[in-house]
Amino acid sequence: MNRIDLEGRTAVVTGGAQGLGRAVAERLVASGAQVSIWDRDGELAEKAAQELGGGTIHAVVDQVDFAAVRDAARETEAALGRIDILVANAGIAGANATVVDYPVDEWQRIIDINLNGVFYCCKAIVAGMIERDYGRVVNVASIAGKEGNPNAAAYSASKAGVIALTKSLGKETAGKNISVNCVTPAAARTRIFDQMSQQHIDYMLSRIPRGRFLEVDEAAAMIAWLVSEENTFTTGAVFDLSGGRATY
Repeated sequence: MNRIDLEGRTAVVTGGAQGLGRAVAERLVASGAQVSIWDRDGELAEKAAQELGGGTIHAVVDQVDFAAVRDAARETEAALGRIDILVANAGIAGANATVVDYPVDEWQRIIDINLNGVFYCCKAIVAGMIERDYGRVVNVASIAGKEGNPNAAAYSASKAGVIALTKSLGKETAGKNISVNCVTPAAARTRIFDQMSQQHIDYMLSRIPRGRFLEVDEAAAMIAWLVSEENTFTTGAVFDLSGGRATY
């Protein structure tokens, strides 16, 4: 494993208690960063923070509540001194159904968590980055946000929104030493699969030319470089982790 130099940096990883977020938190700690794990599962977040060590802390955050996100940002800055890095990873898959059969309340729930939640985290944290003229943001979208998966319109739309949000914020902060990018992973075998039908899982695998699902450590490796000081020019960009699925 190449060690990205994040010594002296502080990071927030949302949804960092498990899955891809946990892998990112581990990689950042291994690179020398102090990390605050934000997750709505407080018990799991506390356990992850204890296991990772390295000054890792945790906060119980439901990112659909902007006031809670804002308070968590203030508490994290007080504990760590500042927030240099944001990896906005938390999200859900939601139900699988066609658009005409999709429950309206489920659509709203997914958009609220996956898109509004990322917006709230960026809004609460990037302001401090602008003041300090330094920051690195990676929003975790999905290849579904580029291509649109059948029977997953809400998830696909929410992730397309994250891509557009990233591009807008990247342009708004381009005059600062701030880099805002997103990654578009293909599916990784995490607990998010528990929310999906087997038919949908099989469909996603069939679309990946490499013939396997993404490993979370592979995503963490790319994200670790994107949030490093070496990434001085790229902003507002989309980095694929699709195993060859992406067509643009």
